[in-house]
Amino acid sequence: MRTVLIVLAALAAAVVVDLTFGVLIRRGARGRYKWLLEPLRHACRRPAAAVLLAGALYYALPLGPAGWQRYLRHAILLALIALGAWLVIRALHVAEAVAFSRLPPDLVTSRRVRRARTQIRPVRRLTAAVVTIVSIGLILTTFPPVRLFGISVLTSAGVVGAVIGLSARTALGNAFAGIQVAFADGLHVGDVLVVDGEWGRVEEVKLTNVVIRLWDERMLILPTTYFTERPFQNWTRNESRVVGKIQIHVDHTADLDDLRREARRLVESSPLWDRDQWVLQMVDATPQTVVIQVQASAADGASAWDLRCDLREALIRYLRDQHPQWLPRTRSQYQP
Repeated sequence: MRTVLIVLAALAAAVVVDLTFGVLIRRGARGRYKWLLEPLRHACRRPAAAVLLAGALYYALPLGPAGWQRYLRHAILLALIALGAWLVIRALHVAEAVAFSRLPPDLVTSRRVRRARTQIRPVRRLTAAVVTIVSIGLILTTFPPVRLFGISVLTSAGVVGAVIGLSARTALGNAFAGIQVAFADGLHVGDVLVVDGEWGRVEEVKLTNVVIRLWDERMLILPTTYFTERPFQNWTRNESRVVGKIQIHVDHTADLDDLRREARRLVESSPLWDRDQWVLQMVDATPQTVVIQVQASAADGASAWDLRCDLREALIRYLRDQHPQWLPRTRSQYQP
C-alpha cells in the first residue's frame, strides 16, 4: 500500500508539473517568442510529460533488495533514458523547422539562405545520431555484464569501437564528408552544378549523399565523398545569375556583323535574358569552318538552359532560311 501511494503521488506530481509548465509556456507563447515556444510546446508536450512521469516514478520507488521493485525501477530507468533521447530529438526537429521557417522561401536569389539550409539539416542529423548513440551507451551501462561495452560505446574506444569503425568506415567517411561539404561553402541547396557532364540543381544535402535534380527531372544521387575528392562545376556559388554559351560552325564566307545583328535581336527580344550581358565572338577556326560563340546571361541555371536552346534554334533557322551559303561546306579542288 505504501508503494502504491508513493506511485500515485509521483503521478500526481508529474501531472501538476506538466500542467504548470504548459500554462507558463502558453502565456509566454503569446508574446515575443511565440514563433519558438508554440511549435516547441506542440511537438514536445507528450515526450516531456513521459519524461516527467518516468522520472517521478523512478525517484518515488524505493531502492530495496533484489525483487520486483528493483527490476521495475531498472525498467523505468531504461524508459527514462529512451524518453529523454526522444525528447531531445523532437526538440532538434522543432529547432530545424523553426530555423527553416525564419528563412526567406526563395532559394535561387539568396546565397545566404541556400547556405543556411545546407548546413542546418546535416547538423541536426549528426546531433540526433550522437544523442541516439549516447542513449544506447547509457542504457548498456545499466547492465553490469555489458557495462564495459556501454562505456566503450560512449567513449568510442576499445576493440569493439575499432571493429565497428572499420566495418562502417565507408559510412563514417561519407558522414564526415557530409559535414565537410555542408561547411566548406563549396555547394548549397539550390545551386546549379555540372557533374560528369550532367547539369542539375542540388535538391538536398545529406550526411551520406547529395541529391541532384537533373535538367530532365531525373534524380542523380552521389555520395558526399564525391564532392570532396573530385572536381565539379558550380555555376551559382557566388550568385544565381548564369552565363550560357552556344557554339555554331559556319562557312568562312559568313558575315559576322550580320550574324551579330541577328543574335542581338534574338537576345534582346527573349524574356529569358536578364538584360545584363551578351556577346558574339569567333572563338576558333578550322580548315573547313569558323566557330561562332554566343554568350548571354540569365537569372538562373534553368533560364540559361532554355535561352541557349532558343538562341541555337533561332540562329540555325536564320542561316538555313536567309543565308544557306553560310552553312558549313566541304570544298574540293579539281586539277586536270
